[in-house]
Amino acid sequence: MTSQLPGHPSAAHPNEDRAVRHLHHDAGDRPMIVIWETTRACQLVCKHCRADAQKVAHPEQLSTEQGKQLLDEIAGFGRPYPIIVLTGGDPFERPDLPDLVRYGAGLGLHMALSPSVTPKMTRESLAVFRDCGVHAISLSLDAASAPVHDGFRGVDGVFASTVRAAGWCRELGYRLQINSTVTQDTVDELPDLLRLVMSLGASLWSVFFLVPTGRGSALQALSAAEVEDVLHWLHDVSDLVATKTTEAPHYRRVAIQRARRAAAVADGAELPPVEHGALYHRLRAAVADLLDDPDLVRRTPRPPIDVNSGRGFAFVSHVGGVYPSGFFPEHCGNVKETPFREIYRTNPLLVALRHPENYHGKCGVCEYNEVCGGSRSHTYAVTGDILGSDPTCVYVPAAMQVHERPTHARA
Repeated sequence: MTSQLPGHPSAAHPNEDRAVRHLHHDAGDRPMIVIWETTRACQLVCKHCRADAQKVAHPEQLSTEQGKQLLDEIAGFGRPYPIIVLTGGDPFERPDLPDLVRYGAGLGLHMALSPSVTPKMTRESLAVFRDCGVHAISLSLDAASAPVHDGFRGVDGVFASTVRAAGWCRELGYRLQINSTVTQDTVDELPDLLRLVMSLGASLWSVFFLVPTGRGSALQALSAAEVEDVLHWLHDVSDLVATKTTEAPHYRRVAIQRARRAAAVADGAELPPVEHGALYHRLRAAVADLLDDPDLVRRTPRPPIDVNSGRGFAFVSHVGGVYPSGFFPEHCGNVKETPFREIYRTNPLLVALRHPENYHGKCGVCEYNEVCGGSRSHTYAVTGDILGSDPTCVYVPAAMQVHERPTHARA
């Protein structure tokens, strides 16, 4: 696949600056998002889980005081403070979670929560965390029907409980995010999931592209061509609900290409139609009524932001290990031994991840690598090369494209 516009893909085009959001601070100085896996304890057995979740907490997980020290460290970055997402396992398995949330909020940190939907999640418990200082909740829905979702999560009834919990979140004034994992078995659920996400009043739909690690290694990920189809479909529906992708940073490349194409067409350029695969056409046909409905309220699409593993993003495990992301099992230090700010700013792997021009293969020469860089987690899981090229991306960089030279008849 080549650029969707004639000419060099790196040329400036109107609207491109609005197609992707950029950090307003140095990603090497501070992250935008820190995910803290507060515990591995969880009562679910999700098929795609990156972790080996367990019924009880690990005896060496960060204590309450160690957790507060971590929050102090993160606040020490100064403004703009990183967003803190408390996840697991199931963070509701920590009895001290309200205290930790209250402490982080008291430092001025933006606290978000990504819990599992279990009997511990009630309207009352959600109200407690709202009062402690949580502003956003993310819930997982991997299918639009109970049989598929419950089978994926390993517990009967969790679909209905999640839909009910989403209603509570909206009633309590939370910013609601719905997370959906895409595999070969769930990709055709996306159109109905879109309808469900819209009906739940979610502020953001995060579509996660499976990384074959942990339990997820037993599932079948999409091919690169199928990933491209889904990314273009997500862009099509991004004026119906705010969308983001997880472990598919090439969505930013797609957004830029689409913005350039739209600008060129608006300027009168005649361009050939873009070729898409069967999956794209199948997904689009399933939501044709929404796309063609003149009465549906449209929104300005939410531009994706250019953060990546270790570059504006970091993960802290339940026992204090620091990683580029939760799906990238390369240990960069431990907050029990080294301050988090020092690890984030100086660890050699994290520093290397901030220089995509040094990546190997096509990711290293791609004109989009500053805003994309490929899924480092998927690349590592599939190829074993931390700085390798992302096998889930079909794009051929301009530097690697072969252009035919015109032939001239001899005199």
